[in-house]
Amino acid sequence: MAHIIVVGNEKGGAGKSTVSMHVATALARLGHKVATLDLDLRQRSLGRYVENRRNYLNGSHLHLPRLICGDLPEIDASGLAEGENIYDRRLSAAVAALEPDHDFILIDCPGSHTRLSQVAHSLADTLITPLNDSFVDFDLLAHIDSSGEKILGPSVYSEMVWSARQLRAQAGLKPIDWVVLRNRVGTQRMVNKEKMQRAIDMLAERIGFRVAPGFSERVVFRELFPRGLTLLDLKDVGVKQLNLSNIAARQELRDMLKALKLPGVAVNF
Repeated sequence: MAHIIVVGNEKGGAGKSTVSMHVATALARLGHKVATLDLDLRQRSLGRYVENRRNYLNGSHLHLPRLICGDLPEIDASGLAEGENIYDRRLSAAVAALEPDHDFILIDCPGSHTRLSQVAHSLADTLITPLNDSFVDFDLLAHIDSSGEKILGPSVYSEMVWSARQLRAQAGLKPIDWVVLRNRVGTQRMVNKEKMQRAIDMLAERIGFRVAPGFSERVVFRELFPRGLTLLDLKDVGVKQLNLSNIAARQELRDMLKALKLPGVAVNF
């Protein structure tokens, strides 16, 4: 069976689609068969990213790894069992169609709570949650006191992940490996940064996730989107000398993939 990676966070602007595209493309470049699903049916940021890549490669002579972004099939509502949700059936049908031919299925969730997102989390073997280095974003994981030092309790997103874990346990499936990526962490030593580090470490022990490094804020990510490219494609498209920012970003991607500890993945780029 394919290993299912879900990228989720109920807050927009956390970098989910950027992380999704880079993880999926990196896995493809390492020789794995990868499919994607974009559950943000309105914005479709990951879907557009994949389409941009396909269009760019079709108009060039480059031979770079291509990705597919699967669709949720239409379902005849008359065939649903009593009480069955049509989105549950559409998502399970999409995953079932992709599983036989792929090593990994990466599902990018919308930045809001939806039925599709909820079901996707229960399918996750690995859950990646990009988190900006801000207590505004942290509030989706847990409520914290005014000093930023004491966790008062889990918040809405953590409770949703807990429900997904319970569903998997009831179905006899292995536990979700939940990894929180710290995105846009400042390079300078700051009080807020240190408080965030302590709060995340405390919460990781309390509700059970691993913490991994994510991406810094870099202009290159916005520049790559129109062509559907990633950091790993730069040399292939003629960038002979990477600048220091791009070299650092490649190292961040390398560190991220190693931290995810995906089965059968040897990070050697």
